[in-house]
Amino acid sequence: MAVHASAQVHASAVVEDGAEIGAGVRIGPFACIGSKVRLDKGVEVKSHAVVAGDTEIGEGTVIFPYACIGEIPQDLKYAGEDTRLIVGARNRIREGVTMNTGTEGGGGVTQVGDDNLFMTGAHVGHDVTLGNRVVVANQVAFAGHCVISDDVIIGGLSGIHQWVRIGRGAIVGAVTMVTHDVIPYGLVQGPRGVLDGLNLVGLKRKGVARGEISALRAAYRSLAEGEGAFQDRARRLAAETDSAYVREVTDFVLAGSDRSYLTPR
Repeated sequence: MAVHASAQVHASAVVEDGAEIGAGVRIGPFACIGSKVRLDKGVEVKSHAVVAGDTEIGEGTVIFPYACIGEIPQDLKYAGEDTRLIVGARNRIREGVTMNTGTEGGGGVTQVGDDNLFMTGAHVGHDVTLGNRVVVANQVAFAGHCVISDDVIIGGLSGIHQWVRIGRGAIVGAVTMVTHDVIPYGLVQGPRGVLDGLNLVGLKRKGVARGEISALRAAYRSLAEGEGAFQDRARRLAAETDSAYVREVTDFVLAGSDRSYLTPR
């Protein structure tokens, strides 16, 4: 066990031999830290939280009570192989959140980026890749192998089906089941999620130029109403556009999908 001299570990906490506890780390009462865990500078693990498995927690991340981070996957194919969870910097992981390590079949790593907010009871399943500045509301569940890009917002009580990709800047409404990929900047809502427009509020808040927003709106109409299959429309857009934002959408669609796409209605 390597505990930095400046770390504060409550007397009732359990820190197993082999754990690496960085400078300025704070571990609260009755927290449990496993033998393969690494807590980087300034991490705080509050009372009764558990960090287990081969797990790295990035600088400045705060883990709130009763969160369980780094336990084995909820996958019947998991056979005890060594897999990992890597969590980036400055994440806020609220009460009751669960994050699992990866599986051999999914690459072995669950990866979470920086500056994300996981509200109470959220779940990050095995082999998920999650970007930066993502807001995950209460009781959201990501099934295995999902890929969530930067700046995504997921409303409370929503579920994301395994293998689904969600593009940058998209927003998913509350109490929504997402079973297919979501294009960048898409707006998804309804009990059985449908693509119902663009995240215009998010684009405006981020200061995206009016011309780019207009280009995205025109591209959305072309994807919704143009001739041919969805990917055919995306190919035509890719050949015609000079907008970086539209190009991001077409690249996402043309990259291929294990789940197909939510298409404009």
